[in-house]
Amino acid sequence: MHKMVFAYLMLSAATTTAAAFTPEELASRTVERRAVEAVIWGIPAVNYDLMLQEMLTKTKGKVNQILYWSRPLDWHNQTLTPNPDAIYLMAFTDTKSVGPVVIEVPPAEGGSINGNIVNVWQMALEDAGPSGADQGKGGKYLVLPPGYKDKVPDGYIPLQSDSFGGYALLRSNLASHSNADIAKSVEYAKRLKVYPLSEAGNPPATVFTDAEGVVFDSTIKYDESFFKSLDRVVQYEPWLSRDRAMIDPLRSLGIEKGKTFSPTQARNGSRRSTIAGWFPSTTTADGTSRAAPNS
Repeated sequence: MHKMVFAYLMLSAATTTAAAFTPEELASRTVERRAVEAVIWGIPAVNYDLMLQEMLTKTKGKVNQILYWSRPLDWHNQTLTPNPDAIYLMAFTDTKSVGPVVIEVPPAEGGSINGNIVNVWQMALEDAGPSGADQGKGGKYLVLPPGYKDKVPDGYIPLQSDSFGGYALLRSNLASHSNADIAKSVEYAKRLKVYPLSEAGNPPATVFTDAEGVVFDSTIKYDESFFKSLDRVVQYEPWLSRDRAMIDPLRSLGIEKGKTFSPTQARNGSRRSTIAGWFPSTTTADGTSRAAPNS
């Protein structure tokens, strides 16, 4: 009897609470909740997209090439976790049009590379260098596209990815910050190679683009631009089984695979109010408005 009374009271309370909102308000709150869920879910992919867009729009670098910084990093590099004690390189791989892509790491002789190879969601595929699969002996890491079924040739370290895009974050270690040691580290780093497996018989020279001095800002901004980045990823990449539960919630935000991202004014307002509440904006030293999570 007590359980029945308690259940009745809880149901009455829920009904009273729901009745306090109009249908329009309930719909708006649903969009707000889904916007927050989309932000939490999409952070890794959006961060990847922001780095990719910085390369494509601010440098001459392209996918399946190598972007690098010829000096230790300074304030110009606004990625999430830079440090000034290595020469940084990034290889954004894309297997959609060219098929498997090779990242060739040299042996740790006269220098060494610490590398992390990840997919669009920044899930690890493998580490490279002395602490990686090649154990400092050098190796040919082969990034495979989703659903790849062909036989992998001998001599490669296969990395099955579930996304077309991805990147390798590579650090050429420094003995010191002297100009001579920096130059030596850069020279060693340029022994890295990136090329499609289809051209492995006669690999083209790897293109290196120097981003030194470029304001490379991949800071996540919790505003409308977040959802535009997320839409780019959704349009380009296959759905993963684990993420299919997000298909309908994203549709309510104006993000749907195969369709142009054109959110309604109401959705825009809901997302803006949500993000403003959860991620209040701050102003940086250069006067740029930026949103950051509550601390």
